[in-house]
Amino acid sequence: MPKTLNDIEKIAKDGGIKFVDMRFCDLPGVWQHFSLPIEDLTEDVFGEGMGFDGSSVRGFQEIQESDMVLVADPDSAVIDPMLQIPTMSLTCNIFDPVTREPYSRDPRYIAQKAEKFLQSEGIAEVSYWGPELEFYIFDDVRFAQNAHSAFYFVDSKEGTWNSGREEFPNLGYKPRHKEGYFPVPPTDSLQDLRSEIVLRLQDVGVQTEIHHHEVGTAGQAEIDMRYAPLTTMADRVMQYKYIVRNVCKKYDKSVTFMPKPIFQDNGSGMHVHQSLWKGDTNLFYDENGYAQLSDMAKYYIGGLLKHAPALLAFTNPTTNSYKRLVPGYEAPVNLVYSQRNRSAAVRIPLYSKSIAAKRIEFRCPDPSCNIYLCLSAMLMAGLDGIQNKIDPGDPQDRNLYDLEPEEAKKINSTPGSLGEVLDNLEADHEWLLRGDVFTPDVVSTWINYKREKELAELNLRPHPYEFYMYYDL
Repeated sequence: MPKTLNDIEKIAKDGGIKFVDMRFCDLPGVWQHFSLPIEDLTEDVFGEGMGFDGSSVRGFQEIQESDMVLVADPDSAVIDPMLQIPTMSLTCNIFDPVTREPYSRDPRYIAQKAEKFLQSEGIAEVSYWGPELEFYIFDDVRFAQNAHSAFYFVDSKEGTWNSGREEFPNLGYKPRHKEGYFPVPPTDSLQDLRSEIVLRLQDVGVQTEIHHHEVGTAGQAEIDMRYAPLTTMADRVMQYKYIVRNVCKKYDKSVTFMPKPIFQDNGSGMHVHQSLWKGDTNLFYDENGYAQLSDMAKYYIGGLLKHAPALLAFTNPTTNSYKRLVPGYEAPVNLVYSQRNRSAAVRIPLYSKSIAAKRIEFRCPDPSCNIYLCLSAMLMAGLDGIQNKIDPGDPQDRNLYDLEPEEAKKINSTPGSLGEVLDNLEADHEWLLRGDVFTPDVVSTWINYKREKELAELNLRPHPYEFYMYYDL
């Protein structure tokens, strides 16, 4: 139920709260915050808001227009489970202090607009989302870049490369490459750590389902959340990343959501389950359809597949993303759909015969994304597919890795680089602008930021492997 100021004051009093933490999401997708004493929590925090410097936040304002305002969402109030001093967390929306209009580049506002657009078009009343975030838990992380050197180093007590290391004693329970899926302890050494993460997620109202060790050696993990509407789920993903990192830090472990931190092992994806509903009716279900999918669901898939070369600019937004999207590591590189084929970009899970469980799973995304923009962009692509009745083609239920070369040429693949998807987004983004969900300044700022702050900076620097290949030429 919506919270009033009295509700929040009661939560603060009962919890002995000393501080309030104001949190918001920057354009790349990272939580930012500042804190104030509980005595300063007044109605103004939820009305007039509190000022901050937008020019110091990535992807936001320029120096001559830096002032911005944060307005807290009272329904987001939770007690932070990770801080020693009792603190209440409030998720905020961003406003222009002059016009008092919501800020067009506020990722959370974009998600809220996407939900309103869905309803205004009369297609459905709500979309439900279930992202599966994978991540690696390391015991040691070091990296550096300067004028004359560059390196990275990650390590884990679980890493199979440490099977011969003297550990006083080395007990040998280390998953081999690509063999980390579902072993019990002691090979899975992180059972209690993941369970503690689940308990802390429950403390802030994030409903979870299963957790387990993932395929990769070196502590790859997955903790699944129960489905929720779009903005609610995006808020929960922000809590998820925050709690995962901080629980692990408590035990001197470090978490990365990078898609491909380890060479020659599985990357970390974020398979996203999604469906559309009207009342109690799952609009993606048809008893007589392929895999019990409705025509609406197939058109939705058509939109995802058609716009994937541009969509991936939001769902797979880093240079590292395209080191994961390669064949051979269960990566969904084929722009097709299938009931069970995990190399397909879209899969239709068959675990349950329940009507309510019928959904589609877009497997391309990874957890380096800005979750608000990622989910919103997928919804807009799917709705474009529905409204234009985009045919996704025939399903592909065969092993696509074993196709003859002539057959393989007929299967479209995901783009191979961040630069390529940014070019595609520049050429194909009208579907994002409908309903003013994504505005032109959001799209152009995203493209420019990624090109100038990430691609250009990476391209300037020698890569360590270039020395291996070219030093003696």
